[in-house]
Amino acid sequence: MAEHMLRLPGTAPIALADWLQRDEVFAEQMACRDRLIATREAEVHRLLPGAGPAAEELLTTVLAHLEGAPGFVREGDAMRRPDGVRVPLDEAPLIAAGRLVQEDLCLLEKPGGAAEHRLTGAILCFPSNWTLGEKLGHGLARIHLPVEAYDANIARRVQRMFDLIRPEAPVMRANLLVYSRHDLYNPRREFDRHRPEPGAGQFVRVERQTILRLPATGAVVFSIHTYMAPPEALTAEQRAKLAEARPDAFAPI
Repeated sequence: MAEHMLRLPGTAPIALADWLQRDEVFAEQMACRDRLIATREAEVHRLLPGAGPAAEELLTTVLAHLEGAPGFVREGDAMRRPDGVRVPLDEAPLIAAGRLVQEDLCLLEKPGGAAEHRLTGAILCFPSNWTLGEKLGHGLARIHLPVEAYDANIARRVQRMFDLIRPEAPVMRANLLVYSRHDLYNPRREFDRHRPEPGAGQFVRVERQTILRLPATGAVVFSIHTYMAPPEALTAEQRAKLAEARPDAFAPI
């Protein structure tokens, strides 16, 4: 992972074919996603009125991406995943998409005359210290509250990137945090205080974040693929590079 990708906005171009990824914990994470969607749908799935076309286009784009992918089999109005689970495609489009891939998927749209893209819908099963309910409907700057590093200069640069992103040229960045627990579902309201549990272990949480524009609706998709590992799983060189890029990287939250 390049060091600059841990700094805002810190993006790098990727091939369209590399937009979504599947790793060795696919079955484990997808079972967790299924469970959260079944038991906490109101917390992990939201869509504003008017965002339906973007959600439909996102599902169509996910299905096209998975066409021919190993282990995925189209069965009429359903898709069978590599772990054998059959996902209906006639349910809410963000739910269907969120049950097919490990990534959380957020839709951002820029209404005519608006200065910023705003969050109009998402399937967010693995939040990292934020809640969908607080961010839905808000612009990019408000979404990043209370991130101190997201100042006016960063906000302008990120908004310009969202304005200029082309459908055929997605980009990615990375985010790294160290947690005291191995919880994928980790919501926190904006100004809730949190202290690490005494004696708790450490887990490195890396988010592979991508930005992709949908060609028909013009909506921007922000995807988040979450990886969790204990720090000892990193090599000494990886730990040193991360510590150099982020001096506070191994301070658990």
